[in-house]
Formats: sequence, structure tokens, C-alpha cells
Amino acid sequence: LNVVGAMDAFPGPIIGAVQGAAVTGGFEVVLACDLIIAATDARFGDTHGRVGIMPGWGMSQRLSRRIGIARAKEMSFTGNFIDAATAERWGLVNRVVPNAELLDTAVKLAKDMLELPAAILPRYKQLIDEGFATTLEAGMALEQEFARDWNNSNTEGVLAGGGMAALQARARKGA
Repeated sequence: LNVVGAMDAFPGPIIGAVQGAAVTGGFEVVLACDLIIAATDARFGDTHGRVGIMPGWGMSQRLSRRIGIARAKEMSFTGNFIDAATAERWGLVNRVVPNAELLDTAVKLAKDMLELPAAILPRYKQLIDEGFATTLEAGMALEQEFARDWNNSNTEGVLAGGGMAALQARARKGA
């Protein structure tokens, strides 16, 4: 069973909520998430080398894209762990929250995402992922293509109706 492959095939955003240690294969699962929220006690470690195996779920490619190649090599070549604060500073996680707030924070993010028109969320994820996997120039062209296709097929009600009203209400709340 390739859990990470299944995650990659899922069209919507995946939020990872990490408490405690995310190690080796578990760390690879975390890296397959679109957003990562860490509890203050979270720790991350790539111990593939220490146990004499090669990664197979994306560690060698995803970690360097998240934190840079030198930091990824340090983690992978040593098997040393980093704590949640370091993970946030290095850009591995989106934010660190107290343990007791972890699940509530992840659920709130999911609810915020669900306020978007349902059809746009998977397309926006696809645009970001495909654009990131290419050059800036090609990514910009891809964005123009997605925007043209989406905006030409968009119904008037999304912008004029609930979409704009929800956005204005959120702006008034400061959210």
C-alpha cells in the first residue's frame, strides 16, 4: 500500500497535524501534506540512512523542496531530529501551536478552505503544484491558462453572489 501515492492522487488540500515524532516513513507521509501544523512537542527526523534503507515515498525529493537542499542533506545524512520551532523557522511547517490547540487549528484551516467555492479548491491546488514543478516562466503561462479557462467558465453568481459577500464579511471580521 502506497499511502503517499494515494495522498498525491487526492485532488483537495491535505492538512497534516503533527504531535510527537514524525520519523522516516511517517515523516514522508507528513511531507505529502499541503499544509503542516505542528504541536510544540513535534519532532521530525529522516532515519532512512541510519537503518540502512532508501526512501521510497518522496523524502529525497520533497524535503529539499521544503527546507532547501543543504538542510535536507543534513537531516538525511545524519538522521538527527529537528524540533517544531526549527521546523517552522526552516519552512517545513506552516505554524507551531500548543499541543492542546493542534486539532482545533487544523480543523479551522479546513473550514476556512471550505468557504471557497468547491470547484476552485482542487483546481487552485493543481495550479500551484504544477506551476511549482516547472520554471517560473512556464508557471506564469500555466497560471494564465488556468485563469482564462476558469474565468471563461465561471458563473456570474460565484463572484457577484455569495463569493463576494463572504469575502466582504471576512474582511470586516479581520479574518
